[in-house]
Amino acid sequence: MNIALIGYGKMGKEIEKIALERGHTISLIIDIANAGDLNVANLTQKNIDVAIEFTTPATAYNNYLICFEAGVPVVSGTTGWLEKFNSIQDLCDTQNRGFFYASNFSLGVNIFFALNKRLAELMNPYNDYDVAIEEIHHTQKLDAPSGTAITLAQDIVAAIDRKKSWQLNDFNSVDELQITAKRLGKVPGTHTITYDSEVDSIEISHCAKSRKGFALGVVIAAEFMKDKTGLYGMNDLLGM
Repeated sequence: MNIALIGYGKMGKEIEKIALERGHTISLIIDIANAGDLNVANLTQKNIDVAIEFTTPATAYNNYLICFEAGVPVVSGTTGWLEKFNSIQDLCDTQNRGFFYASNFSLGVNIFFALNKRLAELMNPYNDYDVAIEEIHHTQKLDAPSGTAITLAQDIVAAIDRKKSWQLNDFNSVDELQITAKRLGKVPGTHTITYDSEVDSIEISHCAKSRKGFALGVVIAAEFMKDKTGLYGMNDLLGM
């Protein structure tokens, strides 16, 4: 499979390593220094099967549109652009584009998502417990809160009647779910959900040890997306 790698930071290099180990070819690498090389002509001439996109919230959406114009399905883990998600969904529906998005591609994190949903459902009747999220990432992570934290928060708000929205760092109302975001050292990613009452606390946590599990999930998603149109996520890939 011919892959275009859009974004060549630490995550991009880990994805490249795993893709090559699995027998794929990285036919196009786009980074800040050669951003103009991401165009329809290059994607077409290099017979790109799937583009893997890990850049910034400011550039991601336009990158998707270029790939779509070339008829190339996209796998993206960029976060912070989701206000335009409905537009991407419309393009998949009306123009038969292919797009795979996940806030986190790790198998363990996606199991953690399922645990979070179930725990929130169980805790909904118990008003004495307040719930909060803490996420910790390396200092080079540009957005806050993380896409993973947002997914966790959205699932909690959907399941717990007393929470109406989430809020980053500041605590203004008991109706809000507080997310605390920390940027420390080289931490790959830690997410903790805490339910706290006067008598006890319940806590679940996921701690990533490296980027490898995340990158493997990305490459598997790219394999899944070859020749596909439509909008997909980790639940489709994992059959969850």
